[in-house]
Amino acid sequence: MKLLKRKIDKYLWDWKSNPNRKPLIVKGARQIGKTESIRAFGEANYESVIEINFVLQKKFRDIFVDGYEVETIIKNISLLEPSWRFIPNKTLIFFDELQKCPDCATSLKSFCQDKRYDVICSGSMMGIYYEEIESNAVGFKDDYDMFSMDFEEFLWAKGYQPEQIEDLYRHMVELKPFSQLEMDTIMNVFRDYMSLGGMPEVVKMYIDNGHFGGTLELQRQLLKDYEEDITKYAKQMDKAKLLAVYNHISTFLAKDNKKYQITKIATGARNREYVGAVDWLKEAGVINVCYCLNNVELPLKGNYNADYYKLYYHDTGLLIASLDEEAQEDLRANKNFGTYKGAIYENIVGEMLRKSGYEQLYFYKRENPALEMDFFVRDANSLIPVEVKAKDNATASLNNLIKWESYPDVKYGIKLGYKNIGWNGQFYTFPYFLAFLLKRFLKEMNVTREQHEY
Repeated sequence: MKLLKRKIDKYLWDWKSNPNRKPLIVKGARQIGKTESIRAFGEANYESVIEINFVLQKKFRDIFVDGYEVETIIKNISLLEPSWRFIPNKTLIFFDELQKCPDCATSLKSFCQDKRYDVICSGSMMGIYYEEIESNAVGFKDDYDMFSMDFEEFLWAKGYQPEQIEDLYRHMVELKPFSQLEMDTIMNVFRDYMSLGGMPEVVKMYIDNGHFGGTLELQRQLLKDYEEDITKYAKQMDKAKLLAVYNHISTFLAKDNKKYQITKIATGARNREYVGAVDWLKEAGVINVCYCLNNVELPLKGNYNADYYKLYYHDTGLLIASLDEEAQEDLRANKNFGTYKGAIYENIVGEMLRKSGYEQLYFYKRENPALEMDFFVRDANSLIPVEVKAKDNATASLNNLIKWESYPDVKYGIKLGYKNIGWNGQFYTFPYFLAFLLKRFLKEMNVTREQHEY
């Protein structure tokens, strides 16, 4: 069975090539392809692969009871499975579903110091209490944050080659508009990506079958699985509050301001009572939180209101799957993504920014005088407003942020929409589907104020 190409593939190869590599923990939401990628990597690069799943193979949860020394652990594993081979420098030990055996993390220090065996751990972030793991393995592990498939990986799945994707980037750098054929073709692929999302099982069904049949049912089952995991793993947390937050995301995205209001999800609900629920879902990797900036200025870190935020699904396909039947029919039959208050385009751009390496999302909204912006990123020298337009209407806030002297950190902006590439002396215009390349573009261009005063 052909596996989907993923970005973690190169990361794992680079990790193995490092003579000073440490045990690796691959973190991410459930069912995003962690196990499949690690297993395929192991089979291709090691003479022996020892895979232990702490959910399916409960007997292995006790292999650490006699201590955390490597020899002791190997001895206990061999007692349970005497046929397994532990070949020094040629063996990968893969501990899967780490959340079911946190003691495993304590052993990583010993494996790191021993160096005879490579170790990779993974598990659903819903079940990983990472502060506990961090305290047990600090300094003796590497981490990799994995997401569902990004748009570039989706393009790979569709058969697009790296040089074709590089051509998309060259268009950005050269500010070269796409031909109508290029624009329509890539935009149609992007619409498919929005509908499907990046959950590997969903994408593979679509690629194998050549149509959308069965994908919605699979997406809805994934939503149910997430809800089940929330109730299963939410220790010392009010499960009803977690589900209330999670199940109201699409409700608030449908509103004009999209602000998530805790007071509206339950009678007498107070924001401070739900902070833990939002943080838990964020750490579990199932939502993206976008905080409102206190001031439109640098630095970004710490310059936001922790009580004023928007919540997005980590995978836009799951957002669409959460909508009602009528919305499903409109979106899938008519590709009418501009409805739903532009929330789908906002969700997908937020998702693409997170997957491209932006660890935190920010927006801004002020009532008087009215000023709002969907996202903010930065380059080496300036703060960059990013406007996401579902329709080709006015960009008053974007223009004002650039022109007004009260925002000296803003030197230029970016507008994302169903528009071709352009630059008007104040902001770049890019089609939505290029959002996955924005971070690279801003880093490599290293745009300065002087470059934009022409």
